[in-house]
This record gives sequence, structure tokens and C-alpha cells, in this order.
Amino acid sequence: MTKPDSPADGLAEASAASLDRIELLRPLSADQRAAVARQCRWRRFAPDEQLIDHWADTRDVAFVVEGRVRVLSHSAGGREISFNDIEAGELVGEMSALDGRPRSASVVALGEGALVAFLPAKPFQALVTAHPELAMATMLRLCDKLRGATDRIMELSTLGANNRVHAELLRLAKRGSRQGASAIIAPIPVHSDIAARVSTTRETVARVLSDLARDGMLERRPDALVVRDLSRLEMLVEDVRGGA
Repeated sequence: MTKPDSPADGLAEASAASLDRIELLRPLSADQRAAVARQCRWRRFAPDEQLIDHWADTRDVAFVVEGRVRVLSHSAGGREISFNDIEAGELVGEMSALDGRPRSASVVALGEGALVAFLPAKPFQALVTAHPELAMATMLRLCDKLRGATDRIMELSTLGANNRVHAELLRLAKRGSRQGASAIIAPIPVHSDIAARVSTTRETVARVLSDLARDGMLERRPDALVVRDLSRLEMLVEDVRGGA
């Protein structure tokens, strides 16, 4: 992992960008969050710059204060495998902080970059031990990760490439905003990013999205993809899963 700036270097940023927006820490009082912020090391990362290195022997939890980061790995042949995008207000790295094992994936900054606060493992463990509501929220996060990993393993084991793209599009749509029966995915996902998540090619992703658009299920706007009938896409995915 790239070494974060020293507390002195990041002091101005730390005072201007507190941890108030971090969802996990919202049960804490303002004074308690300020105390956590003082234990953090702060670093602003450029686009595509690495925060965490796969297999690195580091334990810090990374609070994403601004921007967005991606959890990913690479196959033996160098192909990128994308797991998840972490938005501002979330965190990454808690597994190594809790179990003491090396990093299970790399993390890189996306978009315009990211401002990250790194909290060492022992203060993080003390924090969740002292606040049961934070411990429960952390356990729920880990449960969500496990369920998501299970779903992806089943998809990779049982579904064809086209159907895996449908399933990923459904996941993105459910996280998007709703307008009646439609769901809006913004910004427009890059074909290569979808391909990295579902273990296929950009060409396959492009073809599947074109097919959905031709069938009237998908609309491409200048700044978003619109799933015109979310329930129809959900039925398409569930029908294939049920028959797999």
C-alpha cells in the first residue's frame, strides 16, 4: 500500500473534511468522530492511484471521505477482475484489520481521485468493541460481502456470459434512482468495467446492451443508462437463475 501522508501533512485536510459523512461512524457523537479523525492518517489519491496493494501486510481501515475507489485483482494472465466500487461515505480494508491476514485484493482511486482517512487496526478494533452498534454494522457489512460473493460464484458457475451481464446490469439498476417502473444508472458504466466484474469481454457487454436496447428494455441517454422496466429485467435474470 502506498504510505499515507503523515498526520502533520494531512492536518489541514483532516480539519476540513471530517469523518461526519462516514455511514459507519454516524452513531458516534461529533466529539467521538473528531477523536477518531485525530487517529487517522490522511491522503489524497490521484485517479488510478493505488490505495491498497493485494497481499500487502498492512492492516489499516480506509475511510473514503471524498471520491470513489474500486476493489480489484488480476488473473495470472494479467486480466483485471473487478469486485466492487466503494463510494464516498463507505470504508474498505476492514477484513485485514479484523483478522490480521494480508490484503485479499487491491484498491485504486477512480474518477477525480479520492480523499482517504486511514485508521490503524488496533484503534478500529477498539472502536467497534466499545460501540456495539458499530460492531453490528460491521458484521452486517461482512454478511453483505459474503452474500454478494456467493451470488457471483453461483453466476460464474451456472450462467452464460450474456446472462451474467444481465445480472450485473440488474445490480447496477437496483443501486440507481427510480422513476416509476424505470431505474436510472448514472454515470454510464464503462463496458470494460462490466466485463471485468462478470468475467467476459467488452464486445460481449456491448452486444448484450445493444440487444436490450433493441428490445426496448434499455435506453442510453447522454449521461445515463435507463432500464425501462426493472421488474422485467429482474424476471429475466431470475428465470435464468431458476433454470440453471
